[in-house]
Amino acid sequence: MHIRRVLEELLAGKLSVEEAERRIRLFSLEEISGLGKLDINREVRAGAPEAVFGEGKSVEQIIKIAEKFLERKGRCIVTRLNEEKVEAIKGKFEGSNRVEIYPNARLVVIKAEDFKLEKTGGRVAVLCAGSSDIPAAEEAEAIVREMGCDVFSFRDIGIAGIHRLLPALEKIVNADVDVAVVAAGMEGALPSVVAGLVDIPVIGLPVSTGYGIHGKGETALFAMLQSCSPGIAVVNIDNGFGAGVMAALIANRVAKFRRVGSQI
Repeated sequence: MHIRRVLEELLAGKLSVEEAERRIRLFSLEEISGLGKLDINREVRAGAPEAVFGEGKSVEQIIKIAEKFLERKGRCIVTRLNEEKVEAIKGKFEGSNRVEIYPNARLVVIKAEDFKLEKTGGRVAVLCAGSSDIPAAEEAEAIVREMGCDVFSFRDIGIAGIHRLLPALEKIVNADVDVAVVAAGMEGALPSVVAGLVDIPVIGLPVSTGYGIHGKGETALFAMLQSCSPGIAVVNIDNGFGAGVMAALIANRVAKFRRVGSQI
């Protein structure tokens, strides 16, 4: 059922507002000539924008999908890109659109010139243990920003020099941050330490850095899953996108009720 028909039935009194909203949320898939279906209205329905996973797609496929997103939504987020694909996207869209490149995260956000990102008031801290963890952390930061939240970024504060962590935690507390994403490789201990010192949800982001056996993120993942500090949720290895979405969903929910509380 097309959105227009839903609106016509709403105006005619055949549908309640609630039923019209439900049908519009369901009406979110658009097919692109054999490439697949775009979940155009995912953000309305589920609170998180649809993104294009660039790995495994050709430049031509990515550009075609991005053009459709720009036409319908005014923005397209593309993840897991190599340098060649980043340059191709830049060459195609820069000038007529805004192209925001996150080189460490291998992520690009393309926005129409008139696209406006609405701020939600959500507050998310993103911490990473070492410089090798920056790509995953930057991917989380990018999606958190695209979901309207303020980002508080802290890098290179691993527990090998734990004194570096305390000033960051002080800033997090003073800013009344809603949730923290903590990226770490090696033994993956940083999320457990953070969760033991703050009263906000912590999302553990294991990173594929380390030596030898299980040094590609497996040890960090297992350590976070086995953490003795309560209040930690864990995403898969290097899944900065998933960590960012989860953090922003929490922060945006908190911000919503913060606004409601201020109006009472």
